[in-house]
Amino acid sequence: MDTGTHVVMGIALGGLATLDPAVASSHVTTTSVLIATIAGSQIPDIDTVLKLRNNAIYIRNHRGVTHSIPAVILWPLVLLAVIYPFFPGANLLHLWAWAFAAVFIHVFVDIFNAYGTQALRPFNSKWLALGVINTFDPFIFAIHVLGIIAWVMGADPGFTFLLMYFIIIGYYFKRYQTKKRVLVEVRSMIPDATEIIVAPTMKFHQWRIAAMNEDCFFVGRSINGEVKILDRFKRIPVPNTPVIEAAKKDQNISAFLSFSPVYRWEVDEYDDHYEVRFIDLRYRSNGHYPFVAVVQLDLDLKPINSYTGWVYSERKLRKKLGVVPS
Repeated sequence: MDTGTHVVMGIALGGLATLDPAVASSHVTTTSVLIATIAGSQIPDIDTVLKLRNNAIYIRNHRGVTHSIPAVILWPLVLLAVIYPFFPGANLLHLWAWAFAAVFIHVFVDIFNAYGTQALRPFNSKWLALGVINTFDPFIFAIHVLGIIAWVMGADPGFTFLLMYFIIIGYYFKRYQTKKRVLVEVRSMIPDATEIIVAPTMKFHQWRIAAMNEDCFFVGRSINGEVKILDRFKRIPVPNTPVIEAAKKDQNISAFLSFSPVYRWEVDEYDDHYEVRFIDLRYRSNGHYPFVAVVQLDLDLKPINSYTGWVYSERKLRKKLGVVPS
């Protein structure tokens, strides 16, 4: 989920913790638990700082080791070490338990996004991405905000957020059922599909679709249960040419290929350089595919410039590559 949603989730979990007698009976424990749930709902995303280095490192590592099994065990202990000295009268066991719950829920809900996490590391490095809930879901964010407002206005936080969580669980089941229906419809349209990816959007009844069979890539969208195929591309295997092999060694291309499961490729040859482009097919927006990886190589196949990330126009991509558009 996005940072804002994780913040309100942490506050809500702190309110829910007041149902715990050990928390409710001690003001010190209540305060420390609220701090721990807010911090615990944020701390797995500490790897966001990697974006300050470059997109390639961020893509390779975000929601990786910081969302792994050892991290879920370690983060609550880190929070205890930081928070408990300021609240020595707090119930240590219950402070740890709610800190653990905050970290675990953060990682758990991220699995339902299209981006996913490597939550099974170190036993399995596969990305777990159920693609049921958008990274920012307006309903989930709004119901948390309403619960917080009710708390501020005097409502019992424990029962308020308990009711809220029951509603959210029902919402997750509804989203899952809606996605399943879209999958069935896509399967009926492309019966020989070898892979189908249905990804959520911020709108409840709109889903992005990327699929493939042995011959083609299909890109579409489902709106109110109606599936439309918007683009179709011939599926051409990535060749083992010297240009492609040199491009794959670039960190931006390598990071993209480690992350993207459905993409097409292009190679352009100019007078003084080659340009290799990989295009993720999952994120079509207004006829454009914004998530790309591009590398420019000189005639000796040495990298000149490269980039991976989100760009919404060719002009902006040229600027990212250090090329001033004419």
